[in-house]
Amino acid sequence: MTSNPHAHQPLTDDATWWRQATVYQIYPRSFADANGDGLGDLRGIISRVPYLQGLGVDAVWLSPFYPSALADGGYDVADYRDVDPRIGTLDEFDEMVEALHAAGIRVIVDIVPNHSSDEYVWFQEALAAGPGSPERARYIFRDGLGPDGAEPPADWKSVFGGPAWTRVPDGQWYLHLFAKEQPDFNWDNEEVREDFRKTLRFWSDRGVDGFRIDVAHALTKELGESLPTQAEMDALTEPGAHPLWDRDEVHEIYADWRKVFDEYSPPRIAVAEAWVSTPRRPRYASAEGLGQAFNFDLLEADFDAEQFRTIITDNLALSAASGSSTTWVFSNHDVVRHATRYALPPRNGSTVKQGREWLLSGGTEPAADAAVGLRRARAATLLMLGLPGSAYLYQGEELGLPEVSDIPAAERQDPAFFRNPGVDVGRDGCRVPLPWTREGTSFGFGDNGAHLPQPASFGELSVEAQDGTPGSTLELYRAALALRRELQTDETLEWIPAPADVVHFARPNGWHVVTNFGPDAVSLPDGEVLLASEPLPGGLLPGSTTAWVRAH
Repeated sequence: MTSNPHAHQPLTDDATWWRQATVYQIYPRSFADANGDGLGDLRGIISRVPYLQGLGVDAVWLSPFYPSALADGGYDVADYRDVDPRIGTLDEFDEMVEALHAAGIRVIVDIVPNHSSDEYVWFQEALAAGPGSPERARYIFRDGLGPDGAEPPADWKSVFGGPAWTRVPDGQWYLHLFAKEQPDFNWDNEEVREDFRKTLRFWSDRGVDGFRIDVAHALTKELGESLPTQAEMDALTEPGAHPLWDRDEVHEIYADWRKVFDEYSPPRIAVAEAWVSTPRRPRYASAEGLGQAFNFDLLEADFDAEQFRTIITDNLALSAASGSSTTWVFSNHDVVRHATRYALPPRNGSTVKQGREWLLSGGTEPAADAAVGLRRARAATLLMLGLPGSAYLYQGEELGLPEVSDIPAAERQDPAFFRNPGVDVGRDGCRVPLPWTREGTSFGFGDNGAHLPQPASFGELSVEAQDGTPGSTLELYRAALALRRELQTDETLEWIPAPADVVHFARPNGWHVVTNFGPDAVSLPDGEVLLASEPLPGGLLPGSTTAWVRAH
């Protein structure tokens, strides 16, 4: 397997390591299966550490690996301080951290603080203890409406569809913003706050370097005696006014967490998954709170020069205002892969929504041009890797994997599919296990198949097929990450005047990044071409192509 000569750098106590890091998201159940049960596991991750080191990433972020009934892909956590036995053991977790650290790779883990699994011991205790008990006060329980309490406390809708309240046998109702198997914690309860401090310390003590905070904007809620209707909440536009989302009080929790992070050297880092309006994002990224927040603006943009230029400018300004560095991301475990989104006609809106609509058609409407999508994805990623800030990559994008659109209904797993029939196909298509080899029952993922079906086309997109192949997407990522380590210095960017369809900026060291979003080839600045996402016929930059140039 081809190695990246710049990949291995020993870990240091640098407290700013995260500011321009490349972070690779691992969805553990779909990365590598060492024991042949069809689910990825920690032993599988350990076996692929050389691959990650050769790729050249600075850190990995692991989606949940905790004990779970998998009602929501592991985001229904049944024990916050253990490993799902189907995935591994705490000893194997320690071994994995040690192996990654030895390879110069830091470890970020997912924390799910808004809700637990309904199988979590605390929720089971709440059900047994009954109304008014301290156990029930850890969650959000309410009496129902109507003479016999048979109506939910409010007509709220879950993010996954269907009602956001579920009734328990004694007649009370509990709130779940997501699946009914995911009851929301009551963050006004000090027991809840103290237990999460304990969880953060538990994993930090095991060598974890940071945390990705799931649904970071939902923890605190303003719930009075009389609850608003769904329509009344939907009509709210004032920032911070919604009773369930993006409350100002949530930042008190993160200021408290910052004290825990700062107990360690270097301080543990955190990044917020907060789908909030752009001006509200800096508070989550402040040095007094989590320190960094996901910026999903490029993920939602069309492949369009003007949109990219505006988003980059705005987010660099926001990060400067917060004192953080910005984050860039195109794909993750929740959205249609960007190689497929870019294969669709532009919609002048959210490519996320467009991708979901395409999935509803079974991947037929509108027609997707896979070659165009991959070409644009390569160009967009090479542009993104030239930007100041942290780059978050999702497993398999380095192989150019497309979204899998034709998973049979009987084999789907995402609760969004079951709770929204005919409205949402769910997120299984981006969670299909990775192909490591050209052949085999699961293309090298494991010895006994995979928990989601892989298309036959995965063989030629596998690591084995692309390893050492000039021009392959895998080799493009390896080369880009090696150069990025070499070229990244400070976080400045200088815009260079360019035609409307071209984005051109310069970084320190004479490093120029030029992306042609238009159809016609354009000239490049004088200098040495360090890397390009596609061949450059006649020394010109063709459409849907990015080049890195060291200016003379």
